[in-house]
Amino acid sequence: MIPLSIPEIRGNEWKYVKDCIDTGWVSSVGSYVDLFEIKFAEYVKAKKAVVTMNGTAAIQLALVTLGVGEGDEVIVPSLTFISPVNAIKYVGATPVFVDVCRDTYVMDAEKIEELITPKTKAILPVHIYGHPADMDMIMDIARRHNLFVIEDATEALGSEYKGGMVGTVGHIGCYSFNGNKLITTGAGGMLVSNNEEYADRAKFLSTQTKVVLENKAFYHPEVGYNFRMPNLLAAFGVAQLENIEEFLKVKRSNAKYYNKQLNEVKGITIPVEKEWVKNCFWLYSVVVEDEYGIARDELIIRLKEKGIESRPFFMPIHDMPPYKMCKRGNLDVTNDLYNKGINLPSSVGLTHEDINLVSEVIKELGKGK
Repeated sequence: MIPLSIPEIRGNEWKYVKDCIDTGWVSSVGSYVDLFEIKFAEYVKAKKAVVTMNGTAAIQLALVTLGVGEGDEVIVPSLTFISPVNAIKYVGATPVFVDVCRDTYVMDAEKIEELITPKTKAILPVHIYGHPADMDMIMDIARRHNLFVIEDATEALGSEYKGGMVGTVGHIGCYSFNGNKLITTGAGGMLVSNNEEYADRAKFLSTQTKVVLENKAFYHPEVGYNFRMPNLLAAFGVAQLENIEEFLKVKRSNAKYYNKQLNEVKGITIPVEKEWVKNCFWLYSVVVEDEYGIARDELIIRLKEKGIESRPFFMPIHDMPPYKMCKRGNLDVTNDLYNKGINLPSSVGLTHEDINLVSEVIKELGKGK
């Protein structure tokens, strides 16, 4: 089986994790927690970073930090993994669904303003599958309407927008280190901000708002959250971060090779990379158009028969039972992409031989064989 996306472990992971075990610093306090935050902030060029137990927690923490809550509305794409939408509900706010761009799969910035109401508090773009949203337009809209912007960069670590790292353009950015991401800690996330007050507030909230008194008693002045990352996982993350540039290089090289193999296949629309971005190509994603000859779901079945794992684009959240009644714009592009989009094997360990096999199957099926 050629898997969709599995972790690449090739560096100091064992060494750093063993250090945690040998010294007994295995829980949520330890030198690797601090080091991971510092090194990650340096990599994305943010002033501060705050580790969390997963990417969903990072998004919820960002919303709470910015005061988004009961009665507020947050504009978010429906074509996304459900985490950012659930996080909006966790804080008592209401998601408002905006359509996406057909070529990049991300939030269509030109359709945001028609959804803004007096209740709108924030915009939450999701840089899905690695391609950044149009952050200049989104930030301009946010400034004119006095809104916050929280970037869901959980799938876009390593992507760049006009020379800067995705996740650092908005007020707060969030990342995930799930096992299928560019780098992993098994489970984990990160919040970053160039506003130190936001970052400090997020850190305080994420650690149960704990204040240690002179006699070592714990005092909690307000409701907090246990969103901490164990030192063990942070150690793993530090090791992974040491190889991130190589991982990113491989991802982009493989995407280029995929493009070369699939560019001439009728009915297969390959992913774009706008001139103002650098796409990390977390997953290599294509659209199976009507001209291809068989439907997307049939292609998934046929690939599986050849030992190739693939996955459809995320099912739109507005079709999920908890969110069917939420306010939305026209979502025709979202629905179309879900019905036709497919993610192909994208692991860092993927070889050109693997890509050749995947591509040959897609070429053969497109000819009606």
